[in-house]
Amino acid sequence: MPNVLKALHIYKTYQSGLFFKKTHPVLEDISLELEEGKTFGLMGRSGSGKTTIGKILAGLEMPSSGKVLFNENDILGLSKIEFSLFRRKVQMVFQDTEGSLNPRKCIERSLQEVLDLIKVPRRNWRNKIQETLEDVDLSDELLCRYPAQLSGGQNQRIALGRVLMLEPKVLILDEPTSALDTSVQAQILGLLKELQKERGMAYLLISHQAEVIRFMAHHIGVLTEGQLERCISDSLIESSIAPSICR
Repeated sequence: MPNVLKALHIYKTYQSGLFFKKTHPVLEDISLELEEGKTFGLMGRSGSGKTTIGKILAGLEMPSSGKVLFNENDILGLSKIEFSLFRRKVQMVFQDTEGSLNPRKCIERSLQEVLDLIKVPRRNWRNKIQETLEDVDLSDELLCRYPAQLSGGQNQRIALGRVLMLEPKVLILDEPTSALDTSVQAQILGLLKELQKERGMAYLLISHQAEVIRFMAHHIGVLTEGQLERCISDSLIESSIAPSICR
């Protein structure tokens, strides 16, 4: 499978202190590849740097050193137009889906904003919105509602639908189901698998839930103290911290 997105020798440090600066390493020499139609499952304790590497791969945060390659091109060398295309094709879906939607705007308006951003003609908005709702298994009865009036699962589907309108090649999924109950988790994960099969998207799935990683991932890594350990087999994963089965 072609590699869509790569992280090569990524380091990330933060500094603290007003007069005497202290350096705090977050990521150390992280390299991973996201393949078309495949899922890389990333595990680790809270504060291990999982979300940071996700943001770096999405271009939302810059590494202290190292490279991110999109279709073999270093994203730091992209022109403004090329970087905008990269940002459209590599999307991040966060855990707090209700927070990612404007609480003052109804669902229809939130979807229309995306269509306006990518310059879809207004005459096509209704059909495009209908197609998007069908993609994420939602009814158009929800269009007049606001995020607070929807369930967590419905808000997650709307957030996913907004992203799908951009026709991404890569989805970075940061704990996409951890706030949902078990039955809704299963529905969302099943939907993600179906969409991946239909569209060939690459996923980086960030999760602390071993059962979610087992179900979704083709390749697995564990972040421990800023370092990535590759897991031999997803069938062997037992917990979010499993150094004995990684290399």
